[in-house]
Amino acid sequence: MKRIVNTDDAPAAVGAYSQATTNGDLVFTAGQLPLTADGELRDDASVDEQTRQSLENVRAILESEGASMSDVLKMTVFLDDIDDFEEFNEAYSEFFEEEPPARSAVEVGRVPKGAAVEIEAVAVTE
Repeated sequence: MKRIVNTDDAPAAVGAYSQATTNGDLVFTAGQLPLTADGELRDDASVDEQTRQSLENVRAILESEGASMSDVLKMTVFLDDIDDFEEFNEAYSEFFEEEPPARSAVEVGRVPKGAAVEIEAVAVTE
């Protein structure tokens, strides 16, 4: 059965979606922008800083469900500019030093709120 995930340690949803959903075995996060938990958009920060903030949001959501970044099975990354891939990847790799998850990274026309990056995850909780 689907259950909504919500934590104060990550930014609140800014639309008609949940921070994440779970069925008890898997957690599916919504795309995480470089927003702080109190809602401050870090769109003027560098790509590596935006990547770190987005991944910290993913981590906070997963931890609220008893999971960690090592439980991530798949990440999907949306970049405003694929030329930022190298800078993104350097910051991203700090979160997955061993056994990184499967990942897709694509350039999109625009990332919401003018951010450079948006990241979503699927993780196992068992």
